[in-house]
Amino acid sequence: MGGMPRTTYFTPAVFKFLRELEANNNKPWFDENKDRYISTIREPAKEFIADMAPRLTAISDNFVADTRTNGGSLMRPYRDTRFSSDKTPYKTNVGIQFRHVMGKDVHAPGFYLHLEPGACWAGVGLWRPEAKVARKIRDRIYQDPVGWKKATKAKRFTDLWKVENAEDEMLKRIPKEYEDPEFPDDVRKKSFTAGARLTQKTVTSASFDDDLAKIYQRSAPYVEFLCDAIGLPF
Repeated sequence: MGGMPRTTYFTPAVFKFLRELEANNNKPWFDENKDRYISTIREPAKEFIADMAPRLTAISDNFVADTRTNGGSLMRPYRDTRFSSDKTPYKTNVGIQFRHVMGKDVHAPGFYLHLEPGACWAGVGLWRPEAKVARKIRDRIYQDPVGWKKATKAKRFTDLWKVENAEDEMLKRIPKEYEDPEFPDDVRKKSFTAGARLTQKTVTSASFDDDLAKIYQRSAPYVEFLCDAIGLPF
């Protein structure tokens, strides 16, 4: 940036690129436009990730803002098509995950950012953790319903965040070891996530790093409950 003050990380050009990619989801188009991807999305995202590091530390020391191009917080644009009927090669969204320092993959606790035309949102929690990890969280929800209620029902949280209860992310029935649970749906969960909608105006503002950090801060008790449940420091 040559010493110029930053105006914004993510410009409307991000969404223009993603819309065009959706209409031209093939390798020749992406190869031809890769420099655009790098200048419009990858490099601004890495700058954003670097600037989020101290803001995450203010929430917790245990979540990592990693600026590496491969294996870092910015998810690669290439889709894994091995087990999917959709063989289009590129993701038509930008995904950024600030993962727990003890986490190895997307199933670890983390703070997430999703940028997509008409569908921008922040996310927190654990997406589809392995069975023994999910069991620990269900156990804690069952054993500490008061703590779970504080983490998920406080107005400071619910004003911005919505806990996900999609039926395809739930077990078909309540496990038999949970007799008369206070939160019957929550002890069926396969994923333990919450989402907060973001407008494109918010995403493209110069204060987006600060704005997102404030949104994440409101989810801290929820993330802390999940970390405690599986024995990770928050």
